[in-house]
Amino acid sequence: MNDKSGIDWDDAFANRAYIENSMSYPPLWAARAAAFRSEADRVEMDIGYGEHPREKLDLFFPSEAPCGLVVIVHGGYWLNFDKSSWSDLAEGALGHGWAVAIPSYTLAPEARIENITHQVGRAITRAAKQVTGPIRLAGHSAGGHLVTRMVCDDSPLLSEVLERVEGLVSISGLHDLRPLQLTAMNEHLHLTPQSAALESAVLHRPAGRAEMVCWVGGAERPEFLRQSAVLVETWGHAGAKTQLVVDPGKHHFDVIDGLKDPQSDMTRTLLGVAL
Repeated sequence: MNDKSGIDWDDAFANRAYIENSMSYPPLWAARAAAFRSEADRVEMDIGYGEHPREKLDLFFPSEAPCGLVVIVHGGYWLNFDKSSWSDLAEGALGHGWAVAIPSYTLAPEARIENITHQVGRAITRAAKQVTGPIRLAGHSAGGHLVTRMVCDDSPLLSEVLERVEGLVSISGLHDLRPLQLTAMNEHLHLTPQSAALESAVLHRPAGRAEMVCWVGGAERPEFLRQSAVLVETWGHAGAKTQLVVDPGKHHFDVIDGLKDPQSDMTRTLLGVAL
């Protein structure tokens, strides 16, 4: 794929290079997630939703009967991480009485992005069988892409599950995958013009009734700000209820911390609680 824009697309998507002490974040995430799991009162670990070893999810329950289900999908450019680094992100929604599912999925290059999209659909469906009531979705980076794909016109969710999805927050999500074909990452992602278009939410129409919020850090790379803004504008014109939130001073690695706090604007927005 030829690019005549003159844009350095590898730099456009380079988060670590622009975050101070960026290499300290992955071990921090893993440590605080492990600490959270060790203190969790009610959790079911490694619930299978498919045959692949990574097709598993953890389901955290509040102390009382849950008022609904939140599903949080991790990022890592579809190339890195699993559910074990993100358990503590359940804390905010649990504090409001919601059950929280956090799935793993097969990483690229073993899986293509379109396959991962369908895995996440199966994970949500599996969790929805165990928790009744409304569903709300959150995802970070590649996870933001994946949750947004659940409410596209070709959603992998069954209609009865899609109808339960009341809202979602795509945190620093990737919604136009076409430029990723011009990055070194594509040696592992294997995006083609066809698959990049298929997996770009901006090229789909919204489905279901969910309110879609794109939340992005104000200190993120310009491409991430563009990705959020263009989806809000495109889907807003298509009739969806959309909102763009630019979180001042937050970068790609600390913008997700709002999910840990029951009283944060991010958690309250995710759950539809008045600010």
